[in-house]
Amino acid sequence: MTLSNHELQLAEEFVRHTNCHIFLTGKAGTGKTTFLHAIKTRTPKRMVVTAPTGVAAINAGGVTLHSFFQLPFGPFLPGSEVHTGQHRIRREKQNIIRSLDLLVIDEISMVRADLLDGVDSVLRRYRRSELPFGGVQLLMIGDLHQLSPVVKQAEWQLLKEYYASPYFFSSAALGRTELIPIELKHIYRQSDQRFIELLNRVRDNRLDPDTLRQLNARHIPDFAPRVGQGVITLCTHNSGADAINEAKLKALKGSSRLFDAEAEGDFPEHAYPTAGTLAVKTGAQVMFIRNDMSAGKAYFNGKIGEVTGILNDSIEVHCPGDREPITVEKSTWENIEYTIDPQTAEISQKVIGTFRQYPLKLAWAITVHKSQGLTFDKAVIDVQAAFAHGQVYVALSRCRTLEGLVLSAPLTCLAVKTDPVVRRFVGEKVAQPPSAETLAAAKNHYQQQLLLECFTFERLRWLLGRVNGLLRGNARVIQVSGGGDIAQVQQQAAAEICEVGEKFKRQLQGMFNDGRLPADDPAILDRLNKAAVYFAEKFATLLTPWLAAVAVESDNKEIRKSIHEAIQQLREESVVKQAGVLACREGFSPGRYLRAVAAAAMTVAQPKAKPAAATYTQADVGHPELFEALRQWRKEKAAEAGVAHYQILHQKTLVQIAVHLPESPAALKRIKGIGKRLAARFGDELTALVADYRRRHGIETVALPEPSAPAPPRKPGTAPAVKEDTRRASFELFQEGLGIPQIASRRGLSIQTIVKHLAFFVARGELKVDRVVAAERQRHIEEKVAALRTKSLKELKTALGDACSYGDIQMVLAHLDGLASQQLE
Repeated sequence: MTLSNHELQLAEEFVRHTNCHIFLTGKAGTGKTTFLHAIKTRTPKRMVVTAPTGVAAINAGGVTLHSFFQLPFGPFLPGSEVHTGQHRIRREKQNIIRSLDLLVIDEISMVRADLLDGVDSVLRRYRRSELPFGGVQLLMIGDLHQLSPVVKQAEWQLLKEYYASPYFFSSAALGRTELIPIELKHIYRQSDQRFIELLNRVRDNRLDPDTLRQLNARHIPDFAPRVGQGVITLCTHNSGADAINEAKLKALKGSSRLFDAEAEGDFPEHAYPTAGTLAVKTGAQVMFIRNDMSAGKAYFNGKIGEVTGILNDSIEVHCPGDREPITVEKSTWENIEYTIDPQTAEISQKVIGTFRQYPLKLAWAITVHKSQGLTFDKAVIDVQAAFAHGQVYVALSRCRTLEGLVLSAPLTCLAVKTDPVVRRFVGEKVAQPPSAETLAAAKNHYQQQLLLECFTFERLRWLLGRVNGLLRGNARVIQVSGGGDIAQVQQQAAAEICEVGEKFKRQLQGMFNDGRLPADDPAILDRLNKAAVYFAEKFATLLTPWLAAVAVESDNKEIRKSIHEAIQQLREESVVKQAGVLACREGFSPGRYLRAVAAAAMTVAQPKAKPAAATYTQADVGHPELFEALRQWRKEKAAEAGVAHYQILHQKTLVQIAVHLPESPAALKRIKGIGKRLAARFGDELTALVADYRRRHGIETVALPEPSAPAPPRKPGTAPAVKEDTRRASFELFQEGLGIPQIASRRGLSIQTIVKHLAFFVARGELKVDRVVAAERQRHIEEKVAALRTKSLKELKTALGDACSYGDIQMVLAHLDGLASQQLE
């Protein structure tokens, strides 16, 4: 299915070109899941896909809401603190949250209002924004007439004080936004209009005698399907489905063959897509639980067949209508987590666990809940014990045709449960789809909002004031070197960046036109170009040099930490704002702007190794009298002990003491060359010498000089060499038959790292490139390299699109480099 119908196109436009929160809904079989998988490759926004349950998350190719946002299980009460103790979010995930543009929540009908408010709380906290959901756009996908949220009576006693209903649309955060509902109308699963109308009446609780009569005509007492027909029974409870499957399997001749799944890494049992141990016999009715990923496309999720042969490494299944049986091999599911790609600073998926099993399950019966998203040609519907809203509709709508449906008992009006709260919401909200005018206005507002955000420097102003206040308020207990006068920097930045930014925003607001997008307005683009040049120059001359040069030391750990954190926050804000304004220099594109800002935030937020303390030489000593006193002290100590001078203290250490002037044991211990033993042995004498000198010369604060001979910094882009043995370990696992995700999982490394390891051997000629990249993709990449005359991963990926992965490109580039090296030799 392509995104060809009107509603799908409308949904894509809202996702790609606005920041509106979207509720994408539709009857069973309208393509909601297909849209989810398509939008992953069609939007430039940084996105994360989530779902309320483990199985739903695996099927959606995402993660659970609870795991991604580190939310505790149980009710969330508005105003309470989400993250305490074990629920705090690690730094890398905080960075992902800060760079996020789009949050997708699949199966939204199962998400409770309080869970959505918990997500809102986390997003606002870590994005430092009071906007609903921290300014992140939400795409919520699901059908409220299908599966409902689970809320225990005891939990509802707490929640009902805050929420009108447990459904997601009662969320307090969502209530502060404008929700855009888009309902998919075209049904791909059924084509019989009479059956579609009957399903609609069940879905909307519009049952009348005629509807019941037509449906109950499919009640066939004592129905016994013939062997090989592929008929499945849909039950309301697990116990009913399990009892049917066990009895049917037991009735077959022979012993069951047991096949154990292979779970590696982090793949929790509750997220297993099928049984950990699969029991089958020849003659067993089974169902495929995923689509065939091979080129043959021999089966699809929900296809039913009969086991005709069981081999050591495969199972043969014959399906009704097929001429030949399907040879089924084990399939691999991946459990992923989101991470930051160190090369591209993009949000990427990392495989943290795998589950390998035959993509089959016994299928004489299945629960209504687990049938969600599946399609059957023939099914027996047993919903006499329906207990949840929407269960009857879900069960009936799994069938392609009315003729393929059999009711185990007649339906009654009481069995069809539709929550009046849902009916009211659907009637008031979903029945009012957005117009073309609404879309155009939303696109315009989105671009205007991004531009105003780009040139808002209020947080920069506040951070400058905070840093200045901390430095001035703690002047007596800190040592500041480099950077110059922060008060002057603050004053100039406020006047030349912050105030000018406010004036420029007022100019933009005067130029905005409701009938034309800013990105298409030549006058606005011209002003943006000039503004970008101006502000980039101001950042480069006012803030960047000060932030690069300033260094602050203090014996007070808490004060030192507060100042360092404030300076780091100022540095992050400065880098992000520079990236934003520079993205407006050559025209304006929301996608380019968002990526520039997010990439900058990721770059500056990456944890850096602590810089080595400056090593001073004798030429840097500004207190020769103290230095000579220290040398005399060392001479006397050496004479007393009968050892050489250097055995007491090295000359380099005496130099550091004479420069830093430590007058406390804690400060002395930070001197390079002073360990615990020396501090315990000579600490009191040395600090007394320094304290006396400082008292006599009236030295309260110490301004450290610039080292006269600093160690040359490592060139940007260089990194410590990867040891041969870690590459070789990955290569040997590949030679043993493991795929890249499995190697990454086994070694506890990222997929990107394993790709680099294997690319090393491709370049050396020890690994043929056609073993890791399909020939067609290799040819395509080599043509692009030749045409573009570049080896830039980013440029090549942009040109190649989704046809090739970053890993494919890296492998082919390594292959080309290897060929070039051979020619030189």
